[in-house]
Amino acid sequence: MVSVAGGSQDDSSPQDPSHPLKNMIGKSRWKLLAMLVLVLIVMVWYSISREDRYIELFYFPIPEKREPCLQGEAERKASQIFGNYTRNQPIFLQLKDFFWVKTPSAYELPYGIKGSEDLLLRVLAITSHTMPESIQSLKCRRCVVVGNGHRLRNSSLGEAINKYDVVIRLNNAPVAGYEGDVGSKTTMRLFYPESAHFDPKVENNPDTLLVLVAFKAMDFHWIETILSDKKRVRKGFWKQPPLIWDVNPKQIRILNPFYMEIAADRLLSLSLQQSRKSKQKPTTGLLAITLALHFCDVVHIAGFGYPDAYKKKQTIHYYEQITLKSMAGSGHNVSQEALAIKRMLETGVVKNLTYF
Repeated sequence: MVSVAGGSQDDSSPQDPSHPLKNMIGKSRWKLLAMLVLVLIVMVWYSISREDRYIELFYFPIPEKREPCLQGEAERKASQIFGNYTRNQPIFLQLKDFFWVKTPSAYELPYGIKGSEDLLLRVLAITSHTMPESIQSLKCRRCVVVGNGHRLRNSSLGEAINKYDVVIRLNNAPVAGYEGDVGSKTTMRLFYPESAHFDPKVENNPDTLLVLVAFKAMDFHWIETILSDKKRVRKGFWKQPPLIWDVNPKQIRILNPFYMEIAADRLLSLSLQQSRKSKQKPTTGLLAITLALHFCDVVHIAGFGYPDAYKKKQTIHYYEQITLKSMAGSGHNVSQEALAIKRMLETGVVKNLTYF
């Protein structure tokens, strides 16, 4: 007779023959689940390790502490990219180098000064060529080239950028209002007449060097009229440059065309003797990286890279809404430049503060 005093039959009674089988099935399920978890952990670890290797090539996280500066680091690695690498060329042109010149320039602007000597002499007579002693005397120069790309938008890199010894900016890229992402320090700003639509006293520091990149003889003529207050030039430009530019002549420097030549020849394999109609040239950004690799010991970049071709509505700059379509007819091969920068990242000659 079965007792019902407890309200139910004892669950552990041997009268249930399926009970051991249920226990075995339950244990198997737990083992299977544990194995799946283990496999998932291994997969995640493997994915992260691969991602770390990718990041090591194309992204350089900002360290909490100032990293050591190894003197000659960029110089040692740059020879892998530039071949016959030399640091004997001056950064800026100076007047004394053009008296009694025995070897005339082999190329016209932007790769040389052939045919523009008279204009250049007049410009060098009213500008300077020195590098600030605070930069020139550094035993080890840590530099960052700040591009204009949309990757800087909401990057919060401003504080990190300001910590570099030398901050190089490009063209009319604004600082005011974007300090949190791009910083506020500017050591050098490379520009050409058509890109000079910025207020030098608002977008730069009082000691910023404004470095003219001359693409044609009219660029020398333009800067001369601005600094000497002569009759302005209105023709010969693809876009009207400013006619009034409130700038201190002591801040103006003329970039040595040697660096444009090296960027075109060694990085992009461009012919230095091209017809005027089909003339290709490096961007100011690639030129700035080339300059930095011939002057600095550590070179980092930020804000470089264009959107993929299929992203037709993606803006290319952090500060304006223009798209890749605006590059048509510019004479710049952005795909070829992307490959050149990728090579530099892979060899470690430069490191990236943003993704590429």
